[in-house]
Amino acid sequence: MNYPKDMAKQVIQFYKTTFDNSFSTMVMLQEQAEKLMKTFMDQAPWMNDDARKVLDQWTGVYRKGRDDYKKAMDEGYKKVEDFFSKFGQGS
Repeated sequence: MNYPKDMAKQVIQFYKTTFDNSFSTMVMLQEQAEKLMKTFMDQAPWMNDDARKVLDQWTGVYRKGRDDYKKAMDEGYKKVEDFFSKFGQGS
């Protein structure tokens, strides 16, 4: 048993789980805010189609950025996990 390696893996897994849970909560809150904004836009008589298109594009860009961030974090955690799985194999 490689105690430091196992402990490091557990700490990393804890951080990943914490990140995933926090990220899921953030996504849920953002989606609710997006629904609220859409409802407001649909009921606003002064909101024209061009303004709706701009807000839809803004929402899409924001969503893509959020997804890209999650992907980058997942890749980072994978690299760290791979490092620790290789660490100590030769000893």
